[in-house]
Amino acid sequence: MTPLPNGAFYLAGYSVECALKACIAKKFGQGEWPRKDFVLKCHTHDLNKLFECADLTSLRDAEFRHDVHFGQNWSIVKDWSESSRYETHHLREAQELVNAIQDIDHGVLRWIRQYW
Repeated sequence: MTPLPNGAFYLAGYSVECALKACIAKKFGQGEWPRKDFVLKCHTHDLNKLFECADLTSLRDAEFRHDVHFGQNWSIVKDWSESSRYETHHLREAQELVNAIQDIDHGVLRWIRQYW
């Protein structure tokens, strides 16, 4: 197996993490400093915790009820973690994650983008 699916899987998840951190950063104005405990809470790779920090959990859950395909895509993305770099991923698995993230109509990144 080539390392390409492994890298694609690993980096695709970081796109969601970065998008959520952009949403978090948007909450603060230039020169405004968040509380240290909040910064420490956001200093994570856990996508569910980042949704909480961005105050998007309830909106995401409402989107599940509105768009079943978005919910299916999130069910694929939610299990990503930064430790995936130590795991082997098959091409099909990497493609499934990338597709769930970038789906133009129901993708996780498309949905997050409206809040950054």
